Amino acid sequence: MLSLIVFLPLAAAVVLAAVPGSARPRVFTWSWIAVAAVDVALVVVAWIGYDAVGALGYEENLRWIPSAGVGYHVGVDGLSLPLLAMTSVLFLACAIYSLRQTHRVKSFVLLFLFLQTVSLGVFVALDLILFFVYFDLSIVGMYFVIAGWGHGQARRAALMFFLYTFIGSLALLLGFIGLYLAADPHTFDITELARSNPLAGSGAYGALVLLAVGIGLAVKTPTVPFHTWLPPAHTEAPAAGSAILAGVLLKMGTYGFVRIAMPLLPDTWRGYAPVVVLVGVVSVLYGALVALAQENFKRMIAYTSVNHMGYIILAIGAAGLLAGSDAQARSLAVTGAVTQMVSHGLITGALFLLAGVLWNRRGSYDMGSYSGLAGPAPVFAGATGLAAFASLGLPGFSGFIAEFQGSPRRSWPRSPSRGSTCWLPPGGGPPSARTAPLLLRSVSASAAGRCCRCSGGRCCPERDAPVLIVAVPTSGPGAAWGLPVRTIHIVSSLVAVGHIVSSLVAVGQDGFRRAAHDRGAVARWV
Repeated sequence: MLSLIVFLPLAAAVVLAAVPGSARPRVFTWSWIAVAAVDVALVVVAWIGYDAVGALGYEENLRWIPSAGVGYHVGVDGLSLPLLAMTSVLFLACAIYSLRQTHRVKSFVLLFLFLQTVSLGVFVALDLILFFVYFDLSIVGMYFVIAGWGHGQARRAALMFFLYTFIGSLALLLGFIGLYLAADPHTFDITELARSNPLAGSGAYGALVLLAVGIGLAVKTPTVPFHTWLPPAHTEAPAAGSAILAGVLLKMGTYGFVRIAMPLLPDTWRGYAPVVVLVGVVSVLYGALVALAQENFKRMIAYTSVNHMGYIILAIGAAGLLAGSDAQARSLAVTGAVTQMVSHGLITGALFLLAGVLWNRRGSYDMGSYSGLAGPAPVFAGATGLAAFASLGLPGFSGFIAEFQGSPRRSWPRSPSRGSTCWLPPGGGPPSARTAPLLLRSVSASAAGRCCRCSGGRCCPERDAPVLIVAVPTSGPGAAWGLPVRTIHIVSSLVAVGHIVSSLVAVGQDGFRRAAHDRGAVARWV
């Protein structure tokens, strides 16, 4: 079953490669949609048939390179199955979105079918070398997507992406070799390595292996300070490429931490968990603050990815701190990390596809170039608002669930006078408290057009002052002062609702058409 799910897109690519390039573009795009839809159906069937609670399902273990201890070992469990489903859904969405693709459609479709196979392969691989092969091939596929169909400085962005992630994968390979040499008998099988724990009590050797694995995965995630390749790659990539890069490829890094680093190096992971937490906190703060300064809509979404990936790293670091002390809280932290992976993949993928609509209409991602889109494009404005609110973690969306699971009860020291209230570490707090100002600012400026009368086409800082005044104190400092999670979420949600209401009042006073006319947007959308 798993081999069929993984290799179906590649088989379709081989068949489509024989179709003449002179064929109508819709032949290729509709074929991609059909293959992606079948893959989604197969994943649904696999999910319904999966009943191996706490164990591997649909396991296949074949000899590949027996002399080197390498095998074709695949399987799914509660960690990989949701990511498999998310990947298949995202590729189907990108296939449908690409119906309007006109530039070198055949090559575009074949490349994405190849990417779909290697992406699915990463999440089912149970052998380190098999994981590495899929991991590296995804880098190659995305390089060609950015360089071939990107815009602006696409080749430079693609090269930066390739160099960073490829060098990171070399460090990852060194870590895998370190695990292989420590095992007796030598093997790359993940389940065998997890069972034998070959680096237990290894001291400095285990720390070096974790460092190599951690750097390789941190570059792909990415975390600060390995994130500098991400904004250019996202900004210059085509919309479908950005959606897959953010929704799928970034998850390969965080998935590697949960699948490989934590179970194969449990003692070393517990010892260095505070460092992991610190990296997560820095990524959370840095990603949100830099995103707040962006005028480019796509670049802003890229930096929010650094912020959300930081929360995943923070959650798995907390799981390391809790190892051996509170099994329920540790399990909840890991579950929150996986939930955040799936939630971020779907929501951010949607935001990047919506950003692609802006580029198709105006050839710009500058938020100052758009205003009053709720009038001529109500569906687009509504979809963007919905995705933005989901991204900032409002109640009723998947991000809200992930935040609470990622900051579990008893994960951090409790206040002695507040009983069992969940308290966050300094710098912690829900993503909504940090991403609310920038996401609401972008939605208000583009959809409602409150600030488009300002000179130079930029939003007035004072228009967003109420959001900043309330949201900033309730994020980092608010957590440091000892505000409980529930209070922070309530305040953040009230800020969001208040800003939406004020935007609607402004629109009601001026009219959708008048707001749109201030920036000349109506002519481009009607």
